[in-house]
Amino acid sequence: MQQSKLTLYIFIALILGVIVGYLYNVNVINTYNNKINAAETAIKAIDNRLVLLKDSTSTAYKSLRSQRSELVNIHTTTDEIRDDKVVFFTVLSDIFLRLIKMIVAPLVFTTLVAGVAKVVDIKTVGRIGGKTLLWFVSATLISLLLGMVMVNFFEPGREMHLMVPNNHTVTGIQKTALSLKDFINHVFPKSFFESMANNEILQIVVFALFFGIATNAIGEKGEIIIKAMDAIAHIVLKITSYVMKLAPLAVFGSITAIVAKQGLGILSTYAAFIGEFYFSLLLLWGIIIFAGFMVLKSRALTLVNNIKDAMLVAFSTSTSEAAYPRVLIELERFGCSNKIVSFVLPLGYSFNLDGAMMYMTFASLFLAQSYGIHLSLAHQLSMLLILMLTSKGVAGVPRASLAVVAGTIAMFNIPEAGLALLIGIDPLLDMGRSATNVLGNAMATAVVSKWEGELR
Repeated sequence: MQQSKLTLYIFIALILGVIVGYLYNVNVINTYNNKINAAETAIKAIDNRLVLLKDSTSTAYKSLRSQRSELVNIHTTTDEIRDDKVVFFTVLSDIFLRLIKMIVAPLVFTTLVAGVAKVVDIKTVGRIGGKTLLWFVSATLISLLLGMVMVNFFEPGREMHLMVPNNHTVTGIQKTALSLKDFINHVFPKSFFESMANNEILQIVVFALFFGIATNAIGEKGEIIIKAMDAIAHIVLKITSYVMKLAPLAVFGSITAIVAKQGLGILSTYAAFIGEFYFSLLLLWGIIIFAGFMVLKSRALTLVNNIKDAMLVAFSTSTSEAAYPRVLIELERFGCSNKIVSFVLPLGYSFNLDGAMMYMTFASLFLAQSYGIHLSLAHQLSMLLILMLTSKGVAGVPRASLAVVAGTIAMFNIPEAGLALLIGIDPLLDMGRSATNVLGNAMATAVVSKWEGELR
C-alpha cells in the first residue's frame, strides 16, 4: 500500500512539475530564452561568415571575432541569470540527490562485503562473476546494436543538412576518449576513502571484493565484521526509507526546472528525434523483459511492477544512481539472495547501463547523418566496439553519455560541435536512458539469482 502511494505521489509530482514549469517558462523565463536564442542565432551567422574568410589577420576577421566574443558573453551571462531564476526548483532535486549519494557508497560497500564474505569459497565468487559478466556483455552488445539499427532505420539526421563547422565552435562537454591508463585508474582505487568521497562505485566494488574475500579467509575472526556490515547495511537501508519520502518533491523540482528552462516548444522542435529515440528505448525494454521472461517466466513482469517507483525516480531525476537504494530493497523483497544482489547490482551500475549504451550509437550516428558523413557498415561496427570499451565504468550521472560520445565521434571525423544539437534536449533523453538502466540492472540481478538457485 505504501509503495503504491509513493508511485501515485511521484506521478502527481511529475504532472504538477510540467504544469508549473510551463507557467513559469511563459511568465518568467521566456524573456531570457529569447535573448539566449537571439545570441545563438547571431553566433551561428558569424561562424558561417568566419568560415568564408581565409585571412585571419584581416580587419573584417578580427571584427567578427570580437562580435562573437561579445555575443558569447551575453549568452553566458543570460544563461546564468536564467539558472538563478529556477534555483529554488533545482534545490529540491539537489537535496534529494545529495542525500542519495550520501547513502550509495556505504550501502555498496557494506552489502558487498557481507555478501562476498558469506560465500563459501572463491570459486563461487568466480562463477557468479562469470555469469554476471556474460549477461552484461550480451546486454551491452544488444543495446549498442539496437541503437545502430534504429538510427539507420529512422535516419533522424537526414533532414538536418548541417555545414561542417570551423574549429572555433565549442560545446563545453569534456571528451572521454579511449585510454587504457584512464580505464585502469577508474577501476583500481589508490585510496579507499577517496573512492568513497567521490562515489566511485567501481573502485568501491574492487576494494569491497578484496575486503570480503579476506574477511571470509580469516574464518571465525571475520564473523564480527560480517555481523557489523549486515547491521550497518540495515541502518543505511532504514535511512533510505526516510530519504525516499522526499522523492516526490525532488521529482517536482527536477521536472519543473527542465520545463521552465526549455519550455514545451522544444518537444515540437525535436519531436521526431525524441519520439524515435523513445520508441527505440521501448523496444529495448521489450528485449530486456523478454530475456528476463525466458529465465524468470511470469515473475519478470512482477519484477517490473515492483521497481516502477525506482524507475520513476531515475526517470524524473535523470540519474539511475538515485534509484540504487530503492532497487536494492525491491530486489530482496522480490526474493533475490542478499549476496547476489550485493554482488551484481553495484557491478551493473558500472558495466550494464543499457539505456546509455543504446543512446551512444544512436546519437553518434545521428550526428554523422546530420553532417552528411557516410559511415560504412565496417566503420559503424568499429564505432560500436569502441563505444563498448570506452563506456565501461561510465558513471550513472547526467551527461556521462554525451562525454563518451564526444570522445568517440572525433575518431571518425564527426564534428564535436554537432553535440550542440543534443545538449538542449539531453535532459529529456537522459530521463529515458536512466529508467532503462534501472530496468536492465534489476533484471540482470534477478536472472543471475535464478541461475544460481538463489531466488526464493
